[in-house]
Amino acid sequence: MPKRTRRLKKLRRQAIPETVLGLGTNLGYKGKSCKQILTEAIKEIKNYLGITGISHMYETEAQGKTDQNNFLNMAVKGNFNGTAYDLLAKIELTETMFGRNRITEARWGERSLDIDILIFGNNIINDAPKLVIPHQELNKRRFALVPLLELIPDATEEGTGIPYSKICNDLPHQGVILLEQNISVLDTDIVFC
Repeated sequence: MPKRTRRLKKLRRQAIPETVLGLGTNLGYKGKSCKQILTEAIKEIKNYLGITGISHMYETEAQGKTDQNNFLNMAVKGNFNGTAYDLLAKIELTETMFGRNRITEARWGERSLDIDILIFGNNIINDAPKLVIPHQELNKRRFALVPLLELIPDATEEGTGIPYSKICNDLPHQGVILLEQNISVLDTDIVFC
């Protein structure tokens, strides 16, 4: 392979930002449990995100609006070949597939599926309310930081350089409990381990 072609391929690989998505659910959909929804959502996400890591699943007390079921939360790390806006459009379609209706849902209320772009490489995007990266609530959400740090232990907050591990350690516990089961990426499927 010519040297120039190798250099271009290397540049293209470097240009694809490492992305972390946070997933959460506390409401079944069409007879599916929360665990089934997360598993099937990751299968769908594999269609547009080159998944390189999946965190453990965590049970989390509801935040903000506490008179609802606990959530299951986790994170997925991978590479996306497109803009953050392209990714957001795909995420919103995935959420809709699993019953999310942004028009009728209550803020901080029950969700059949919620997918947030936690980080998108080292990009900072402030296009509120449409898109904010890093996620505008990330530094307040232990349920998002714990799985993110499982995937990228040395992650730092863009703009400040503060380690997310320090931010996470300074937060209250927020009822985040590690579940025993973990999801692994296989070549053709996703299974509980």
